[in-house]
Amino acid sequence: MHLRVSDLAVTRSGRPIFSKLSFTLSAGEALALTGPNGAGKSTLLRLLAGLLPMSAGKIVLDGTDPDTPFSEEAHYLGHRDALKPALSSVEVLTFWRAMLGRPALAPRDALDRVGLGHAATLPSAYLSAGQRRRLSLARLLVAHRPIWLLDEPTAALDQASEAMFGDLVADHLTRGGLALIATHTPLPIPTRTLSLKASA
Repeated sequence: MHLRVSDLAVTRSGRPIFSKLSFTLSAGEALALTGPNGAGKSTLLRLLAGLLPMSAGKIVLDGTDPDTPFSEEAHYLGHRDALKPALSSVEVLTFWRAMLGRPALAPRDALDRVGLGHAATLPSAYLSAGQRRRLSLARLLVAHRPIWLLDEPTAALDQASEAMFGDLVADHLTRGGLALIATHTPLPIPTRTLSLKASA
């Protein structure tokens, strides 16, 4: 699998966010997106997830079904945890597993993997910020998608949870996956770095 992004440009409300952005990423690689607030890190991830239109450029993913949209090959984890407060942790993952298709780990196994097995039946409203983030990370495990688009995934995580996150991503890459990770802090995995600059 190989991702090629060429001369990508995004304009929002008449303001250019970035332009002529190009990079490549191959199976087993992670790309850290760095840069100041407003440089376009989140915008790039949202564009790749199919949530924003691009103004110019080309995105090509080789090695997958050409009839499957790029966004359907990707997990997107944004700033918000996308949890319904009244649903238990296992119910949240059961929903995402059914909606995303291509099932992978069972919800309870995914919870065990992120250290939340004890909270399987607890409504997500009662989880701490770090636990909610770990529950969001568990969503990556319940459905097979080769590309992970992660926006500040270690926010609210303690040191042990950051190490767990590193293990999850490393395992994903070992299986031939790709990861693009927007971050302001060092990541617990080897990455290439793409630094974005804020528009003038």
